[in-house]
Order: sequence, then structure tokens, then C-alpha cells
Amino acid sequence: MSPAAARFFSEEDLGEFVSPTDVRISFDDMFGQIMSFMHSDPEAEYSIIVGSDSQMKERICFVTAVIVHRRGKGARYFYHRQYHRKMTSLRQQIFYETSLSLHLAGLLAGRLAENGQASLDVEIHLDVGRRGETREMIREVVGMVTGSGFDAKIKPDSFGASNVADRHTKK
Repeated sequence: MSPAAARFFSEEDLGEFVSPTDVRISFDDMFGQIMSFMHSDPEAEYSIIVGSDSQMKERICFVTAVIVHRRGKGARYFYHRQYHRKMTSLRQQIFYETSLSLHLAGLLAGRLAENGQASLDVEIHLDVGRRGETREMIREVVGMVTGSGFDAKIKPDSFGASNVADRHTKK
């Protein structure tokens, strides 16, 4: 495992998350804001969505977004950005995106369970679809996600990766 990948295995080492207002916060603060958002309307239905995307320039910018969706009533999101040297293939890049999402979803699911929210849906949105170069990876990455106990969404239903995370890879 690379030193960069190791950063995603504990809450303490995650680094900063950014809210849409560009405020930099810790994982703990982000989780607290998620819980506050849910407590502000306890009768609503919620889901947690995690999605990653990347953009290759001189280095690869990976962004993992966390969205708390109040079904039918809006959402809030946060994102984490990191940079890596170029990867050898699109396949490696997609599998790394999926791994980032899985690790963060696992940390969130554990924290949710500790806070009485074990039944809350956690979805992982993947940056793969039936069109384009990624179509051949769908079964593998969806299998990684569902085998880990999470719901998986692909394009065009994977807005967490293809819209939210994607927006912040370009900055």
C-alpha cells in the first residue's frame, strides 16, 4: 500500500474536508455537521452518498465527496482533495477512486452506527457508465462496493461522483 493510500484508513489521518463555503474542517467536524443537519429535521428521510472522481493534469487530483441527502428537501456536501503522481492506466485510476470512496464510506458507516444511525443508507457513486472507456470495469467496481455492504450507483445515477466530486477536481 502506498503512503498516500494509507491516509484514508483512519479518521485522524484524513486531513481536511471542505464545505461548499470553502471552510476547511476535520472529519469529526464534518460528521458533526452531518448529524446537526439530520437533527434539524428528524422526520425526514436521509441517505449518505460518497463519490470520488479524478482529473489528470501534471498530477492527478482525486476528490471524494460526502453528501447528506434529505430526500425531497435538499442536501449538504463536503469534499476531500488529494494529489498523486500520474497513474499508469485509467483502470488503476478508477479502482483507486473506488477504494477512496469505500474507505471513507466505511468510516462514516462505523461512526453512524456508533451514533444510533446504523440503518441509514450509505450509497457509493461510481464514475463508471455503460458508455465510454469505463464500461468494461462496471462489474468489478460494483462488485467491490456491493461486496463491502454498500449500495452502488453508476452513471447516469452517480451524481455524487460525476457532478459533485467532478466539480472540485477542476480547481
